[in-house]
Amino acid sequence: MQISAMPFLVWFQLLLVFPCFGSSRTCFPRCHCEVESFGLFDSFSLTKVDCSGIGPHIVPVPIPLDTTYLDLSSNHLESINQSMLTGPGYTTLVGLDLSYNKISKMIPTTFSRLRYLESLDLSHNSLAAIPDDCFSQSPLGDVDLSNNLLLEVTLNVFASKGQGKPINVDLSNNLISQVSRYQDKTIPNIQSLNLSGNRLKSIPDLQGIPLRYLNLDGNPVSSIEKGAFLGLKGLTHLSLSGILHLLDILPFSFKDLSALQVLDLSNNPNIKALNPKVFYSLNSLQELNLSGTGVATTLSKPMLKYLPSIKSVALGKNIRCLKTIREVQYHRAAGLSKKEVLSCHSGPGSVAPYVL
Repeated sequence: MQISAMPFLVWFQLLLVFPCFGSSRTCFPRCHCEVESFGLFDSFSLTKVDCSGIGPHIVPVPIPLDTTYLDLSSNHLESINQSMLTGPGYTTLVGLDLSYNKISKMIPTTFSRLRYLESLDLSHNSLAAIPDDCFSQSPLGDVDLSNNLLLEVTLNVFASKGQGKPINVDLSNNLISQVSRYQDKTIPNIQSLNLSGNRLKSIPDLQGIPLRYLNLDGNPVSSIEKGAFLGLKGLTHLSLSGILHLLDILPFSFKDLSALQVLDLSNNPNIKALNPKVFYSLNSLQELNLSGTGVATTLSKPMLKYLPSIKSVALGKNIRCLKTIREVQYHRAAGLSKKEVLSCHSGPGSVAPYVL
C-alpha cells in the first residue's frame, strides 16, 4: 500500500515540532533534572533543572550543558553575583528562578554572562535597590521583582543593549514611592508594568514608554490630575482599582489614551461622582468597571457620549450593563431604525436602560 506524501509530511513536521516529555538524567544531588527531547529520533534535547529548597551551599550548582531553565528558589540565598551563575550550562539559560530567597544585594555584572536569559524571577526577596545595567546584557522578556523592599526605581534599568524586544515588568508589593527615567538614556521597551501595592502618592511620569498594560492598584493616590497619562498613546489596559485614598479624578485625566480598551476603577469607595469629561478621548474604550464606587448611581448619558465604543460597564457585584442593538419604529414612513442601547441587569432583571 502506498503512503500519501501529504500525511507523511505532516507526520514528519510534528516529530520536529512537538517535544517528548518526562525523561530524566543524572543530576546534582537533591536536584531534579527533566529532559525535553525535540526533533526526529529525539535528536535535540533541553533540560529543566529544579534545585529549589536545597540550601545556600549549592551555588554554583553544576548543571547539564543543555540546561534552559534553572530553579534556585527557596534556598536562603542572601546575595547573588556573577561567579554564582558561571559554568557549563549557564550560558544557555533561558529561564532563572531566584524567588523566595533572602537576596538583599546584587552587583551590575550579576547576570552579564546570561546572554540568552528571557525570564527572571526575583520575587519574594529583600532587594532594596536595583543596580544600573544589571539587566542590560540579557534579552529579558519577563522580570518579576514583586514582594521586595524596593524604595524607588529608575526604569532605564530594564533597557537592554541592542534589543528591541518588549519586556513585562512586575514591581508590585514593594515600598516604591518614586518612579523615574533618565531622559538621555535608552528608552526601555516595557509593554506591561505592574506597580500595584506600592507607596506612590501620584501618577508617575511614564511618557515615551511604549506601555500597553499598566496597573497602579492599591497605591495611596488621592487625586488623578489632568493629563496624568500623557504620552501613553499605545496603552490598552489601565487598572486603578482599590485606591482607598482616591477622592477625585479630574476632567481630561485620560485625554491621551485614545487606544485604551479596558479601564478598571473598581473598589474606590471615595469616588462619589465623575464629571463626564473624565472620559474625554476614550474613543476605543470597550470595558469599564465602576463597581465598588459611588458612580454606579450617577451613570449618565453625557458620560456615555464620550464612550462610543463601550460594550460593557460593571456597576456593582451583580450589576452589568451590556450594549445591545434594538430596532425602533419612529414613524410609519421612516420604517425601522436601529438604536444602540446600554441595558443594565442585576439578578432580578433590568435596572435601567441607557440609550446611546
